[in-house]
Amino acid sequence: MGFPKAARLLKTDEFSSVFSLRPLRRSAHFVLYMRWRETAPAAPVDAMPHEGRIGIVVGKKHAPRAVTRNLIKRQAREMFRQRRAALAGWDFVLRLTRRFDKGTYTAAAAPVLNTLCQAEFAQLFDAAEKAARKRRTADAKTEGSESYTVAPDPGHAPPTRPPRPD
Repeated sequence: MGFPKAARLLKTDEFSSVFSLRPLRRSAHFVLYMRWRETAPAAPVDAMPHEGRIGIVVGKKHAPRAVTRNLIKRQAREMFRQRRAALAGWDFVLRLTRRFDKGTYTAAAAPVLNTLCQAEFAQLFDAAEKAARKRRTADAKTEGSESYTVAPDPGHAPPTRPPRPD
């Protein structure tokens, strides 16, 4: 199965709304931005409400060869696809911010580059999953505290103290 259109950020304003926040995490070459999406957008038929979505920015400045840019995007989408259920309700933007040192790999699709990208993506998406779990836990506590408010039992009045003489 391919990567569905509903799992991608497509419009400029969708990217801008995520970029407006501070980055969640940085790695040696990438920055991951994360934003909670309150309402589900008008989604295609193959999308479920509040699915996680990702936008990937890999510019020519930092990856001059198309082979390298495509490799990075393909790996990022695959890592996100594997963790998509845990990241539901969030929009992400993954951005390449530094060039890879040409001394570390010989070709644009070298296994060393592949391994390096996978390691950095794993680090970034682990942090994203942790932040998503933290948000869900906080939301559950907030909802739970409102629903478990107990009214005092009318048969038991609180103990009263005699007034203190001043």
